[in-house]
Amino acid sequence: MLEVTTKNNCISFGDSFSLNFQRTLRIPDDNKTYPLPPGLGTFPVCRIEDYSDTVPSSWLKHGGVFIPMYQREALWINFNSCSGQPNVIKVAVGKINAISGKPWHQKLQKSAKKKRNNQEADYLVAPPQPWLDGINAGDGYIKQFVAMPLGMGYTVEGQITGKEEFGGIQIIVYEPKPGKFSKLKRGRHSIDFMEIEQERGIPESALFRGEMGIAAGGKMKQKIYPDPYSINTWDENNYGRVYVHIVNSMMYRQITGLEPPATPVTAETYAKHNLPWFDVYDETMSDIAPSPELSQVKSIKEMDAEKGFVAQQDDDPVDLSNSDNDKVEYFIDNPNKISDGDW
Repeated sequence: MLEVTTKNNCISFGDSFSLNFQRTLRIPDDNKTYPLPPGLGTFPVCRIEDYSDTVPSSWLKHGGVFIPMYQREALWINFNSCSGQPNVIKVAVGKINAISGKPWHQKLQKSAKKKRNNQEADYLVAPPQPWLDGINAGDGYIKQFVAMPLGMGYTVEGQITGKEEFGGIQIIVYEPKPGKFSKLKRGRHSIDFMEIEQERGIPESALFRGEMGIAAGGKMKQKIYPDPYSINTWDENNYGRVYVHIVNSMMYRQITGLEPPATPVTAETYAKHNLPWFDVYDETMSDIAPSPELSQVKSIKEMDAEKGFVAQQDDDPVDLSNSDNDKVEYFIDNPNKISDGDW
Protein backbone atom coordinates (compact mmCIF):
# COMPACT_ATOMS: atom_id res chain seq x y z
CA MET A 1 0.00 0.00 0.00
CA LEU A 2 1.04 3.58 -0.62
CA GLU A 3 2.10 5.46 2.50
CA VAL A 4 -0.28 8.35 3.14
CA THR A 5 1.20 11.37 4.90
CA THR A 6 0.27 14.96 5.60
CA LYS A 7 2.50 18.01 5.73
CA ASN A 8 1.81 21.72 5.18
CA ASN A 9 -1.90 20.96 4.79
CA CYS A 10 -1.29 18.62 1.84
CA ILE A 11 -2.03 14.91 1.81
CA SER A 12 0.51 12.81 -0.10
CA PHE A 13 -0.03 9.31 -1.45
CA GLY A 14 3.38 7.76 -1.93
CA ASP A 15 5.93 9.89 -3.77
CA SER A 16 4.01 10.71 -6.93
CA PHE A 17 0.68 12.30 -5.96
CA SER A 18 -0.74 14.77 -3.45
CA LEU A 19 -3.85 16.85 -2.94
CA ASN A 20 -5.16 19.66 -0.77
CA PHE A 21 -8.52 21.19 0.06
CA GLN A 22 -8.94 24.76 -1.15
CA ARG A 23 -11.12 27.32 0.56
CA THR A 24 -13.24 29.13 -2.00
CA LEU A 25 -16.35 31.18 -2.68
CA ARG A 26 -19.74 29.57 -2.41
CA ILE A 27 -21.28 30.42 -5.74
CA PRO A 28 -24.94 31.51 -5.81
CA ASP A 29 -27.54 28.77 -6.13
CA ASP A 30 -29.67 30.64 -8.68
CA ASN A 31 -30.00 28.22 -11.63
CA LYS A 32 -27.18 29.97 -13.45
CA THR A 33 -23.91 28.23 -14.31
CA TYR A 34 -20.83 30.01 -12.98
CA PRO A 35 -17.15 29.80 -13.96
CA LEU A 36 -14.49 28.50 -11.57
CA PRO A 37 -14.10 30.51 -8.36
CA PRO A 38 -10.58 31.00 -7.02
CA GLY A 39 -8.68 29.23 -4.30
CA LEU A 40 -8.49 31.29 -1.11
CA GLY A 41 -5.84 29.17 0.60
CA THR A 42 -5.81 25.65 1.98
CA PHE A 43 -7.93 24.25 4.78
CA PRO A 44 -5.94 23.11 7.82
CA VAL A 45 -5.47 19.32 7.79
CA CYS A 46 -5.09 17.64 11.21
CA ARG A 47 -4.17 14.01 11.87
CA ILE A 48 -6.54 12.02 14.06
CA GLU A 49 -3.56 10.58 15.99
CA ASP A 50 -2.41 14.02 17.08
CA TYR A 51 -5.72 14.61 18.91
CA SER A 52 -6.56 11.08 20.03
CA ASP A 53 -7.63 12.31 23.50
CA THR A 54 -10.20 14.81 22.19
CA VAL A 55 -11.64 13.39 18.94
CA PRO A 56 -14.75 11.15 19.01
CA SER A 57 -13.83 7.51 19.64
CA SER A 58 -15.34 6.44 16.31
CA TRP A 59 -12.72 8.52 14.50
CA LEU A 60 -9.95 6.43 16.02
CA LYS A 61 -11.48 3.44 14.27
CA HIS A 62 -11.68 5.24 10.94
CA GLY A 63 -8.25 6.86 11.15
CA GLY A 64 -7.48 9.67 8.74
CA VAL A 65 -7.64 13.44 9.22
CA PHE A 66 -10.12 16.24 9.88
CA ILE A 67 -10.62 19.74 8.50
CA PRO A 68 -12.71 22.67 9.83
CA MET A 69 -15.49 24.23 7.74
CA TYR A 70 -18.30 26.67 8.40
CA GLN A 71 -21.88 25.67 7.64
CA ARG A 72 -22.62 26.42 3.95
CA GLU A 73 -18.94 26.98 3.19
CA ALA A 74 -17.55 25.56 -0.07
CA LEU A 75 -14.33 23.79 -1.01
CA TRP A 76 -12.58 22.30 -4.01
CA ILE A 77 -9.99 19.52 -4.15
CA ASN A 78 -6.71 20.36 -5.86
CA PHE A 79 -4.72 17.48 -7.39
CA ASN A 80 -0.96 17.56 -7.81
CA SER A 81 1.02 15.03 -9.81
CA CYS A 82 4.51 15.30 -8.35
CA SER A 83 6.20 13.33 -11.15
CA GLY A 84 3.84 13.88 -14.07
CA GLN A 85 2.79 10.22 -13.77
CA PRO A 86 -1.00 9.79 -13.81
CA ASN A 87 -2.88 8.34 -10.86
CA VAL A 88 -6.45 7.22 -10.36
CA ILE A 89 -8.52 8.95 -7.68
CA LYS A 90 -11.89 7.93 -6.26
CA VAL A 91 -13.73 10.58 -4.23
CA ALA A 92 -16.76 9.89 -2.06
CA VAL A 93 -18.88 12.20 0.10
CA GLY A 94 -20.47 10.38 3.02
CA LYS A 95 -19.37 7.16 1.28
CA ILE A 96 -21.37 8.06 -1.84
CA ASN A 97 -19.18 8.18 -4.95
CA ALA A 98 -18.98 11.81 -6.13
CA ILE A 99 -18.71 10.72 -9.79
CA SER A 100 -21.17 7.83 -10.12
CA GLY A 101 -23.56 8.46 -7.21
CA LYS A 102 -23.21 4.80 -6.15
CA PRO A 103 -22.36 3.60 -2.61
CA TRP A 104 -18.65 3.46 -1.75
CA HIS A 105 -16.85 0.55 -3.37
CA GLN A 106 -13.10 0.33 -3.11
CA LYS A 107 -12.54 -1.43 -6.44
CA LEU A 108 -12.59 0.59 -9.66
CA GLN A 109 -15.89 0.34 -11.48
CA LYS A 110 -16.41 1.01 -15.17
CA SER A 111 -19.44 0.10 -17.23
CA ALA A 112 -19.16 -1.11 -20.82
CA LYS A 113 -22.27 0.93 -21.53
CA LYS A 114 -21.65 4.36 -23.02
CA LYS A 115 -23.79 7.44 -23.37
CA ARG A 116 -23.03 9.99 -26.07
CA ASN A 117 -19.68 8.21 -26.56
CA ASN A 118 -18.71 9.07 -22.99
CA GLN A 119 -17.43 6.41 -20.60
CA GLU A 120 -19.31 5.62 -17.42
CA ALA A 121 -16.75 5.35 -14.64
CA ASP A 122 -16.56 6.03 -10.92
CA TYR A 123 -13.07 7.54 -10.81
CA LEU A 124 -10.85 10.37 -12.03
CA VAL A 125 -7.42 10.28 -13.64
CA ALA A 126 -4.96 13.06 -12.74
CA PRO A 127 -3.51 14.27 -14.95
CA PRO A 128 -5.51 15.20 -16.99
CA GLN A 129 -8.03 16.10 -14.20
CA PRO A 130 -6.52 19.07 -12.33
CA TRP A 131 -9.19 19.47 -9.62
CA LEU A 132 -12.72 18.62 -8.53
CA ASP A 133 -15.17 21.25 -7.26
CA GLY A 134 -18.31 19.20 -6.72
CA ILE A 135 -20.47 16.20 -7.53
CA ASN A 136 -20.90 15.08 -11.12
CA ALA A 137 -24.06 16.59 -12.58
CA GLY A 138 -23.12 15.84 -16.21
CA ASP A 139 -23.27 17.94 -19.38
CA GLY A 140 -20.06 19.78 -18.51
CA TYR A 141 -20.96 21.00 -15.05
CA ILE A 142 -20.85 20.01 -11.39
CA LYS A 143 -22.75 21.02 -8.25
CA GLN A 144 -20.40 22.63 -5.76
CA PHE A 145 -19.16 20.85 -2.62
CA VAL A 146 -20.78 22.73 0.30
CA ALA A 147 -20.61 21.73 3.99
CA MET A 148 -23.81 21.08 5.97
CA PRO A 149 -24.42 19.52 9.41
CA LEU A 150 -25.31 15.86 9.63
CA GLY A 151 -28.79 15.00 10.80
CA MET A 152 -30.75 17.51 8.70
CA GLY A 153 -31.03 15.52 5.48
CA TYR A 154 -29.28 18.07 3.28
CA THR A 155 -26.18 16.08 2.39
CA VAL A 156 -25.67 13.96 -0.72
CA GLU A 157 -25.43 10.94 1.60
CA GLY A 158 -28.72 11.80 3.31
CA GLN A 159 -30.64 12.32 0.07
CA ILE A 160 -29.41 9.14 -1.62
CA THR A 161 -29.41 6.72 1.34
CA GLY A 162 -31.97 8.30 3.68
CA LYS A 163 -29.34 8.23 6.48
CA GLU A 164 -26.43 10.42 7.54
CA GLU A 165 -23.99 8.18 9.37
CA PHE A 166 -20.62 8.78 7.72
CA GLY A 167 -20.28 12.40 6.55
CA GLY A 168 -16.92 13.79 5.52
CA ILE A 169 -14.97 12.93 2.38
CA GLN A 170 -13.36 9.60 1.52
CA ILE A 171 -10.50 9.38 -0.99
CA ILE A 172 -8.49 6.50 -2.45
CA VAL A 173 -5.59 6.86 -4.90
CA TYR A 174 -4.19 4.06 -7.07
CA GLU A 175 -0.82 3.80 -8.80
CA PRO A 176 -0.47 2.61 -12.40
CA LYS A 177 0.82 -0.90 -12.94
CA PRO A 178 4.64 -1.15 -13.00
CA GLY A 179 6.16 -0.20 -16.34
CA LYS A 180 3.04 1.51 -17.67
CA PHE A 181 4.56 4.99 -17.45
CA SER A 182 7.98 6.51 -17.17
CA LYS A 183 8.46 9.90 -15.55
CA LEU A 184 6.72 12.28 -17.93
CA LYS A 185 8.27 15.40 -19.30
CA ARG A 186 6.20 18.52 -19.24
CA GLY A 187 4.94 19.50 -22.63
CA ARG A 188 1.81 19.63 -24.73
CA HIS A 189 0.43 16.44 -23.17
CA SER A 190 1.00 17.22 -19.51
CA ILE A 191 -0.18 19.79 -17.00
CA ASP A 192 1.94 21.91 -14.73
CA PHE A 193 -0.23 21.46 -11.65
CA MET A 194 1.74 23.84 -9.47
CA GLU A 195 1.36 26.50 -12.15
CA ILE A 196 -2.39 25.88 -12.38
CA GLU A 197 -2.79 26.07 -8.61
CA GLN A 198 -0.95 29.38 -8.60
CA GLU A 199 -3.03 30.62 -11.56
CA ARG A 200 -6.28 29.82 -9.80
CA GLY A 201 -5.14 31.14 -6.43
CA ILE A 202 -5.28 34.63 -4.98
CA PRO A 203 -2.05 36.64 -4.96
CA GLU A 204 -0.59 37.14 -1.51
CA SER A 205 -0.87 41.06 -0.67
CA ALA A 206 -25.12 20.98 16.89
CA LEU A 207 -25.85 18.15 15.53
CA PHE A 208 -23.74 14.96 15.65
CA ARG A 209 -21.25 16.80 17.89
CA GLY A 210 -20.53 19.30 15.12
CA GLU A 211 -19.70 16.79 12.39
CA MET A 212 -20.42 17.86 8.83
CA GLY A 213 -21.11 16.29 5.46
CA ILE A 214 -21.14 17.49 1.88
CA ALA A 215 -24.27 18.87 0.26
CA ALA A 216 -24.84 20.18 -3.27
CA GLY A 217 -24.41 23.87 -3.99
CA GLY A 218 -24.72 25.95 -7.15
CA LYS A 219 -23.89 24.90 -10.71
CA MET A 220 -20.37 25.40 -12.02
CA LYS A 221 -18.78 24.82 -15.41
CA GLN A 222 -16.43 21.85 -15.03
CA LYS A 223 -15.85 18.72 -17.05
CA ILE A 224 -14.94 15.39 -15.51
CA TYR A 225 -12.66 13.81 -18.05
CA PRO A 226 -12.92 10.13 -18.97
CA ASP A 227 -10.01 7.76 -18.40
CA PRO A 228 -7.63 8.38 -21.36
CA TYR A 229 -6.02 4.95 -20.84
CA SER A 230 -8.00 1.90 -19.69
CA ILE A 231 -9.12 0.39 -16.42
CA ASN A 232 -6.44 -2.29 -16.89
CA THR A 233 -3.74 0.41 -16.57
CA TRP A 234 -4.19 0.74 -12.82
CA ASP A 235 -2.81 -1.42 -10.03
CA GLU A 236 -5.67 -2.03 -7.61
CA ASN A 237 -3.30 -3.66 -5.14
CA ASN A 238 -1.15 -0.54 -4.83
CA TYR A 239 -3.17 2.23 -3.25
CA GLY A 240 -3.47 4.66 -0.38
CA ARG A 241 -6.66 5.99 1.14
CA VAL A 242 -7.76 8.58 3.67
CA TYR A 243 -10.95 9.34 5.58
CA VAL A 244 -11.44 13.12 5.87
CA HIS A 245 -13.78 14.15 8.70
CA ILE A 246 -15.34 17.63 8.53
CA VAL A 247 -16.06 19.57 11.71
CA ASN A 248 -17.68 22.92 12.40
CA SER A 249 -15.79 25.79 14.01
CA MET A 250 -16.99 25.01 17.55
CA MET A 251 -15.96 21.36 17.38
CA TYR A 252 -12.60 22.33 15.85
CA ARG A 253 -11.91 24.61 18.84
CA GLN A 254 -12.94 21.89 21.29
CA ILE A 255 -10.66 19.29 19.69
CA THR A 256 -7.58 21.40 18.93
CA GLY A 257 -7.79 24.50 21.14
CA LEU A 258 -7.10 26.50 17.97
CA GLU A 259 -9.14 29.09 16.12
CA PRO A 260 -10.45 28.04 12.68
CA PRO A 261 -9.67 30.28 9.70
CA ALA A 262 -11.97 33.26 9.21
CA THR A 263 -14.94 32.68 6.95
CA PRO A 264 -14.24 33.64 3.30
CA VAL A 265 -15.76 36.64 1.55
CA THR A 266 -19.03 36.18 -0.33
CA ALA A 267 -19.23 35.84 -4.09
CA GLU A 268 -21.02 39.19 -4.25
CA THR A 269 -18.22 40.99 -2.39
CA TYR A 270 -15.64 39.27 -4.58
CA ALA A 271 -17.39 40.33 -7.80
CA LYS A 272 -17.80 43.92 -6.60
CA HIS A 273 -14.01 44.19 -6.40
CA ASN A 274 -13.65 42.89 -9.98
CA LEU A 275 -11.42 40.02 -8.91
CA PRO A 276 -10.87 37.11 -11.34
CA TRP A 277 -12.95 34.03 -12.01
CA PHE A 278 -11.46 31.23 -14.07
CA ASP A 279 -12.15 29.08 -17.08
CA VAL A 280 -10.21 26.25 -18.73
CA TYR A 281 -9.15 25.76 -22.33
CA ASP A 282 -10.42 22.19 -22.57
CA GLU A 283 -12.76 22.28 -25.56
CA THR A 284 -11.06 19.20 -27.02
CA MET A 285 -11.68 17.14 -23.86
CA SER A 286 -14.85 15.07 -23.46
CA ASP A 287 -16.92 14.70 -20.31
CA ILE A 288 -18.03 11.52 -18.58
CA ALA A 289 -21.69 10.58 -18.55
CA PRO A 290 -24.05 12.12 -16.00
CA SER A 291 -24.92 10.15 -12.87
CA PRO A 292 -28.67 9.48 -12.62
CA GLU A 293 -28.41 9.38 -8.81
CA LEU A 294 -26.43 12.61 -8.46
CA SER A 295 -28.55 14.42 -11.05
CA GLN A 296 -31.50 14.01 -8.66
CA VAL A 297 -29.70 15.42 -5.62
CA LYS A 298 -31.35 18.68 -4.55
CA SER A 299 -29.27 21.74 -3.82
CA ILE A 300 -29.19 23.38 -0.39
CA LYS A 301 -31.53 26.11 -1.62
CA GLU A 302 -34.01 23.51 -2.89
CA MET A 303 -33.81 21.65 0.42
CA ASP A 304 -34.50 24.90 2.33
CA ALA A 305 -37.64 25.41 0.25
CA GLU A 306 -38.73 21.80 0.68
CA LYS A 307 -38.41 22.05 4.45
CA GLY A 308 -40.30 25.35 4.54
CA PHE A 309 -37.32 27.40 5.69
CA VAL A 310 -36.86 31.00 4.63
CA ALA A 311 -33.73 31.66 2.59
CA GLN A 312 -30.72 30.86 4.78
CA GLN A 313 -28.08 32.30 2.48
CA ASP A 314 -27.58 35.02 -0.11
CA ASP A 315 -28.18 33.45 -3.52
CA ASP A 316 -28.81 36.63 -5.48
CA PRO A 317 -27.21 36.39 -8.93
CA VAL A 318 -23.70 37.83 -9.20
CA ASP A 319 -22.98 40.26 -12.04
CA LEU A 320 -19.74 39.12 -13.64
CA SER A 321 -19.78 41.64 -16.48
CA ASN A 322 -17.06 43.77 -14.87
CA SER A 323 -15.04 40.87 -13.44
CA ASP A 324 -11.96 39.40 -15.02
CA ASN A 325 -12.58 35.91 -16.41
CA ASP A 326 -9.14 34.38 -16.69
CA LYS A 327 -8.37 31.27 -18.68
CA VAL A 328 -6.20 28.52 -17.23
CA GLU A 329 -4.27 26.90 -20.05
CA TYR A 330 -4.56 23.14 -20.52
CA PHE A 331 -2.21 21.06 -22.68
CA ILE A 332 -2.68 17.67 -23.85
CA ASP A 333 6.93 5.45 9.82
CA ASN A 334 7.01 8.91 9.19
CA PRO A 335 5.86 11.46 11.80
CA ASN A 336 3.50 12.84 9.18
CA LYS A 337 2.00 9.46 8.24
CA ILE A 338 -1.79 9.16 8.33
CA SER A 339 -3.24 5.93 9.65
CA ASP A 340 -5.94 4.02 7.84
CA GLY A 341 -8.73 2.22 9.63
CA ASP A 342 -11.97 0.34 9.28
CA TRP A 343 -14.54 2.20 7.20
